[in-house]
Formats: sequence, structure tokens, C-alpha cells
Amino acid sequence: MSDNRVAVIIPAFRAEALIGQAVRSVLAQTHADWEIWIIADDGQDYETVLAGQGLRDGRFRFVGSDRTGSGASLARNVALDRIDTPFAAILDADDRIKPEKLARAVAHLADHPIVSVALDVMNDSYQRLRLVGTGPDRLLAPGEYKFTSLSMDSMIVWDRRRTDARYDPTLSNMTDLELLMQLWEKSPGTFHLGTPQHDYVKLTTSMSNGEGVTAGMIRSKQAMLDRLQQGRYALDGKAIEGLVAFLGISLVAEAAYPSALQAKPGLLFEDHLEPMLRVHKAKHGLG
Repeated sequence: MSDNRVAVIIPAFRAEALIGQAVRSVLAQTHADWEIWIIADDGQDYETVLAGQGLRDGRFRFVGSDRTGSGASLARNVALDRIDTPFAAILDADDRIKPEKLARAVAHLADHPIVSVALDVMNDSYQRLRLVGTGPDRLLAPGEYKFTSLSMDSMIVWDRRRTDARYDPTLSNMTDLELLMQLWEKSPGTFHLGTPQHDYVKLTTSMSNGEGVTAGMIRSKQAMLDRLQQGRYALDGKAIEGLVAFLGISLVAEAAYPSALQAKPGLLFEDHLEPMLRVHKAKHGLG
């Protein structure tokens, strides 16, 4: 009998208000062979928190990072070091997954080590702001991936038997993309589902994109760019070229974003970045 278990990893830091929504979205999956791993990064008893919301299930697993505010990367790594399922999925405590996500991902993991999905980007009232990465289902090479999936990457599902990695806690931002760079070292690409299967919730605090957020993004993107140019990842030339191009464009967008946001309050970074990526795609004949 095939083992199709998926560990859904949810790091939790002061997540009492929204984590129930994330958990309910897993409970609603048509693929029932999952475990939820909730990693408390704040000392909170999330088993009691969820029980108070009527959420109990034998597939829930509760662990702690043994720290407070250590960051999502360290918390996710705690779970990745413990799970024994063949498949892993990442879900932030303030996001949700649509009912078919795990079933569709597992079906494609039979042929592809990594599956990504289009995003339904929402505000914290679960009202749609925009979609990201929509289109036909297709295999995306590492060098073209970010020109389609231009927002966050904590919506992937991967086969740990064929490729695996750990998050880099030294980076303050963009650790989901850095993880993908590691996973691509043993995978030819990412099979991308172009129908949105993941609700990416932008909290009001993240949408404000204050000075500290922008600075952290720039530092992390520059660090990844430096690593790529130094040959840190075992990727082919086209992959490195595409990722270097994306990060370079994204750094330009980051530097210009505070002024653009001031001129147009509420401007999403994705709406700011996408036209720049479109110019590059047209210039280089990318689909």
C-alpha cells in the first residue's frame, strides 16, 4: 500500500486569533491522510487554544521550539527534523488551503518531487486582493519559476524521499525561496498548479511594509543573490541566470517601493513588481 501521508507544518507565534482558520482548512481537505504539526514559538498551549474553538483531532501534533520568537524558519525546522511522512507541506498560521490542495498535490507528486500552487492573495478579512501564478498546470524550471510565482513560496508540497532541505534561520526574509533553491538541487523543477489552492493572507502589519520590512527584504534578497553568483547552489546555468535576474529586478522594486507606496497607499508589492518582471519576460521571450 502506498504511503501518501502529508505533514502540514504550521509555525505559531501569537497565532491564537487566526490559527483556527488554518486548521479548519486542513480538516476540510478531500485528502484525509495528513498530520498537522503545530510548533509553538511563543510557549503557548495551542492544543488548549484549538480545543477551545472545538478543534480536536488525533492527527494533530503539538511541539514547541523551546524559544520565544525564534522565527518561522527555526520552528519549521523543528518539525522537519521530527516528521516521518513522505510528503511535507508548509502552512502559515494566518493562511488557509483550499479543499483540493493536498489531493491535487499528492497526485502530481507521483511524477514530480515538488508541487507549487497559484495563490489567492487576501487581506485579514479574507477578502481577495489579487491572484498570483494563475494559468495552466505546468512544469516550471527553476529559472522561470519566480516569473510566474512572484509572491511568497510557503505553499509548496514536496517529496522528502527525493529532495529535502532545511530553512536558513540566518535570513530574516525570503527563506521559503531559499529553501526552494536547496530543493531544486535534486529536482528538475516545480510542477505548478495554476488554479489557486492556497489563501495567502496579508496581515495589516505586513501590508504597511514599514522601513524595517523593506530593509530586511533587501538584505535577504542580496544575500541570496550573492550566494547564487558565488555558486553556492548546485543548479545549472539557466537556473542561476533566471534566479539572478529575478532577484536583481526584485531588489530594484524593493528600493522603489516605499516611494511608490507613498504615492499610491495600499499598493501591493506584487502589483508593483509584476510590471517589471513582465518587461524582462517580453525582452527575453519568456512565456
